[in-house]
Amino acid sequence: MELICPAGTPSSFREAVDAGAGAVYCGFRDETNARNFPGLNFDLQELREAVSYAGTRGVKTFVALNTFMTAGREDLWYRRAQEATDAGADALIVADFGLMAHVAERHPHQRLHISVQASASNPDALAYLVESFGAARVVLPRTLTVADIARIARRVACELEVFVFGGLCVMAEGRCSLSSYATGKSPNMNGVCSPASHVRYRQEGTDMVSELGGYTINRFSEREPAGYPTLCKGRFAIGKSKTYAFEDPVSLDVMDQLDELEAAGVTALKVEGRQRGKAYISQVVSTLRATMKAAPADRPALMARLKALSEGLETTHGAYEKRWR
Repeated sequence: MELICPAGTPSSFREAVDAGAGAVYCGFRDETNARNFPGLNFDLQELREAVSYAGTRGVKTFVALNTFMTAGREDLWYRRAQEATDAGADALIVADFGLMAHVAERHPHQRLHISVQASASNPDALAYLVESFGAARVVLPRTLTVADIARIARRVACELEVFVFGGLCVMAEGRCSLSSYATGKSPNMNGVCSPASHVRYRQEGTDMVSELGGYTINRFSEREPAGYPTLCKGRFAIGKSKTYAFEDPVSLDVMDQLDELEAAGVTALKVEGRQRGKAYISQVVSTLRATMKAAPADRPALMARLKALSEGLETTHGAYEKRWR
């Protein structure tokens, strides 16, 4: 199975390549990319250099154009698709049906991967994407069990990619309405989830209170680590309990299910984390590569190295084991 690794900067890109990535995904420095944060991403020249660096080392480059186009401004996405294709990208990762149609028509030889943001999660949806746009691969949402994935794989004519490590997103991918409501900036259109410009922390007695867009997201006691205020990982009062209603602030790790995923028909394993630094990328990618080569009995010890890098210092199987509250 191919190991697909993130890169938010040129230096992180090189680290991912050198650490053992089979492919590295990145994005342009604008809203065509769902990690549109200050200080991240690539201009055209940096992308060209990254593609060259990876290619000479036998590593592929995937360019994420994984936001939904703004009506009247589609030319930005069309231009980026042209530039990424001309730069030699091995695949474009696309979420918007309109952009898929454009790529299929204007760049018929460009390999097309369907972003997780498109929320394609059943055989009929995948078949439509393959037949209509020539999709070569679909990145499945993090809401499916291994058995679900196996049932899909038996009925589709495209490659399947799944997330195995890194941050989680709430429920159905591409439905980031909570953050949009609080900040007025859509993760799926502007590429910004919980933008730093809308984040505030304040001290209230001995507690640290985190806010996003004027909304209280969480309250941390004096000795409790204060997490970044992402709405889907907020702690809310529900009935008589105060709990993480949508998603716990932990990282995904299903590397102990490598054999099951391969048997289910998975083609590629994806790591989340384009907003992470190059030290994180280097350690995560090298560890995952070693884990993929190791015998099953040796994998837990290797993966234990990454616990300190996980959100909240904890990991979860997420929806790969559906145990809803």
